[in-house]
This record gives sequence, structure tokens and C-alpha cells, in this order.
Amino acid sequence: MQQRNIERLLKHCIVIDRTSLILEIFAQRAQTSYAKMQVELAKYNYMLPRLAGMWTHLERQRGGRGTRGGMGETQIEADRRIVKQRITRLKEQLAKVDRQMSTQRGHRGQMVRLALVGYTNVGKSTLMNLLAKSNIFAENKLFATLDTTVRKVVIENVPFLLSDTVGFIRKLPTQLIEAFKSTLDEVREADILVHVVDISHPGFEEQMEVVERTLREIGAGNKPVYVVFNKVDAYTYKEYDQFSLTPPTRENRTLDELKNSWIAQEKSPCIFISALTKEGIPKLRNDIYKMVAEIHAGRYPFNNFLW
Repeated sequence: MQQRNIERLLKHCIVIDRTSLILEIFAQRAQTSYAKMQVELAKYNYMLPRLAGMWTHLERQRGGRGTRGGMGETQIEADRRIVKQRITRLKEQLAKVDRQMSTQRGHRGQMVRLALVGYTNVGKSTLMNLLAKSNIFAENKLFATLDTTVRKVVIENVPFLLSDTVGFIRKLPTQLIEAFKSTLDEVREADILVHVVDISHPGFEEQMEVVERTLREIGAGNKPVYVVFNKVDAYTYKEYDQFSLTPPTRENRTLDELKNSWIAQEKSPCIFISALTKEGIPKLRNDIYKMVAEIHAGRYPFNNFLW
């Protein structure tokens, strides 16, 4: 109702809310048919309770005097029926694809799985390309990746699967969470979550809280987490004025001070890197190797037996 009233006041302007904007961005970023179906389902679920004054082009009003059924169904009823039919059809198609993807995951055996998670636009795809030597689309924009990509990585003869997932965002619309729930199965089934953080962002701590909360919502809050603070090359700070009457803030901390504070308080192991300049990548690969090798040795003890 508020949106319609604002449009009436502004007349020739189209007014959209935050959810509509996110859905539109997702629609532009979707590449595969699976991602397009997920976004389409989310859009229909969002539109269904807001059909008043929308979708008038879908179907003409049916019925009339003298026909069976009395006055016939109104335009809004016809639109709701059509949207519900499309939602049902999309759910059936997605369920079929989900079964196929579940079968594919089952064929991977007991290989160790790592999943890259994090806020949108923190550099997950760039890090994926670096570790897996792949060419996944990566760009400095929101939701550049919508499809979960899985690659086999081998570090010092220890193989594991690395997956790149869709980025999270604050107050992610519930329609998108429902539509992409199957895509996030890679996160739920992972052995280790690699939480990528953009340390150059002023609100990176809030972004970390959003990711942690979303992981709990999808049932992956109890997974072991390895925190990767990315984009140290883009980190900036303001020198603190000793004569200032205000206490120093996060913007006044140098990178070394930030590192020491996080390493001291962070419960999960963490590392500071730059996927662009490859700073800290050798240590990252070595840390991942140790974590994967420990799990791998537990699952395949005979591989480490000295005959």
C-alpha cells in the first residue's frame, strides 16, 4: 500500500522496495537454467501477496452474465491462480534437479569437502580460482556468483573438494533463502567452512555476524570454521590524533594492530591474505593442507600406513 501511494505521488516514477531490488539483481546475475528457476520461484513467491494492480496482462477476466459459474472470476483471482500454477510447476522442476544434484553429491564418496562462505563481494570466487586453478567468473560486484561451483583440489597429494557458494547479505529475503536452500546443501554437507571476510570494508564485523547468523539459520552453525581475512592490500586507516578528545576507533587501527586483536580474540583459526596480490597464499594452502590431511587420515587410515 505504501509503495502504491508513493507511486501515485511521484506519478511517472516506478517505486521498488529492497527485496525487489535484490531479486532484480539476482535475475540479472543468473546464468544457468537452475539459477534462473530459483530466482523465478523467489520472484513469484514475492509477487503472490502483492498482485493487486499487477499482472493485468496475464489473462482477461472470464465469465459473465448467462454463463456457467455466474459472474466469473475476477482479474485478481485469475492472476493468483496463474501465479500459483507457475510456482507449483517451478517447484516440481527444481525438485527434479535437486534429486539429480543429490545423486551427484552421493557419488563423491567420502572425499573431504571445503566450502567458501561469506558476505557478497568479499572475493570468494577469486580465491576459488587461485586455489583450484579454475576460471570461475569473478568480478567486483554484488552476487557475481549464484551457482554453486565444485572443483577438485590437490595439495601435496591430498585431494579434497572445494565449493564456491552464493554470497550472503544482511536481511536476505526469505523467498531467496527458500529458493536457494538446495544450493546451500554444499555448505551443510561440508567438513570445513572457509569464511572469507573483506577486511577493507568498514563494516566487516557486521558482515561476519550476518554470515554466522545465516549459517545458523540453514543448519550449518556447528561446522568448524577457518576465517580468511581477504583484501589486506586495500585496507586503509586514519592516523590517530593524540591531541584529539575522542577515543580511537576501528578506523584508527593499523593492519598490524587489527591482526593482533583478531588473532588474540578469535576462537576460530584465521589468516590475513590478499587474493589479488597473492600475499599469504602459501600459508593459506599449508593451513588448508593440514586441516584436510587430518580429516583424510581419519577416513583413509590405510593410505598413511607404512608397509
